[in-house]
Amino acid sequence: MSAMVLEFNLHDKQQEILDDPSRFKVVPAGRRGGKSFFAAITMIIEGLKHTSSNGRDLKLAPVWYVAPTYGQAKDIMWRQLKELAAPVTKRVWEKDLKIELINGREMVLKGADNEETLRGTGLGYLVIDEYADMKSHVFDVIMRPNLSDFEAPALFIGTPKGKNHFYDLYLLAQTGISDMAAFTFKTSDNPIISKSEIELARLMMSDAAFRQEYEAEFTNAGSGAFKEEWFDIHEQRPYMKDGRFYMAVDLAGYADEALATIQKSALKKLDSHALVVVEVGKTGWLIHEVQHGRWGVRETSLRIIRMSQRYPIARLGIEKGSLKNAIMPYLNDQMRRLGHYPSISDLTHGGRKKTERIVWALQGRAEHGRISLLKGSWNKALMTQLLDFPNPLSHDDIIDALAYIDQISQVVYNDNADDGYEDTWEPVDEVAGY
Repeated sequence: MSAMVLEFNLHDKQQEILDDPSRFKVVPAGRRGGKSFFAAITMIIEGLKHTSSNGRDLKLAPVWYVAPTYGQAKDIMWRQLKELAAPVTKRVWEKDLKIELINGREMVLKGADNEETLRGTGLGYLVIDEYADMKSHVFDVIMRPNLSDFEAPALFIGTPKGKNHFYDLYLLAQTGISDMAAFTFKTSDNPIISKSEIELARLMMSDAAFRQEYEAEFTNAGSGAFKEEWFDIHEQRPYMKDGRFYMAVDLAGYADEALATIQKSALKKLDSHALVVVEVGKTGWLIHEVQHGRWGVRETSLRIIRMSQRYPIARLGIEKGSLKNAIMPYLNDQMRRLGHYPSISDLTHGGRKKTERIVWALQGRAEHGRISLLKGSWNKALMTQLLDFPNPLSHDDIIDALAYIDQISQVVYNDNADDGYEDTWEPVDEVAGY
């Protein structure tokens, strides 16, 4: 039997990515740049291999293409994959979106919306398309173990959607970590799309949207609830009349400390604890300090008490619920040990959705220049979350905690008043009116 030769016409960027020997390739791609065609080609090439990199027979190791939903997988890839693989196809299962190649290996299309269908199969190759539109645990928890039997490679490709887990993975691949490579695949890399068409799109779209959709950049397109110019950053603490200090804590799940040591890159994709200290006065809010991260319950309790020691905190608010109940015995131990007893109050969401609560508490103040920051290493993390908000796939732990300051900051009626009632008061914030 004579050997069969398949010829695919790849443009320069596609060829560059294909030629790279890295096991994991992370590719933010512009719209209409040819990413689906490229993904299909890699599936066929990998599907025709007989032996894995660790020397195992790949006959029973399928090639998977996973899109955010099963419907998207069919719409994006099915017809194109069938046409490209036709010369080397043995059988096709239309209902199951499955192709058997002439060497007996299978290529299967899947949707990340049905997580249970993604478990338990040892894979020979994996393409994750539009990774930014999936939940991060779909790969981290469910599909990553599927690659271990055959030490299989994977391609992460798709258009960015803000700075979420796809961005985190892209940054990780850029560090030069073993067997990972990062590429940027712009629409302009595809010679089929004319320069005039790209320039027309540039004129018709916002700058942020164009850079995301055509230049494959991780931008804040699609948010816009907060603008960077609304926030002043001070080198030194400015004078604030009648300022009082408040601290808010938004708790996430407690990380096992041993796990945190060996899986920091995975844990950073999960929700984090956030601790914020804000000075509230007549001229607005001054954010003094932010801590955020994934810690065990004991370390979290120590951080809360140590942070509250550094400032004359009027009230310390912690979100009510099971996480607060879990940490309170540790907080009580830390308070007794350190001899510091801050006034702790329950924080509640008040029946509001998180997005509504954050906008209500922060947007008006910020737009009127009434939220500023002291310069610190945490500034970038806070500003990134503000500018990404309300992207549902981006982190918002810090600004969620910051919004709680609105709930715990009190109106100062009259510190020097007698015990008798005085019918006078002054709002802490003139814009908000209370």
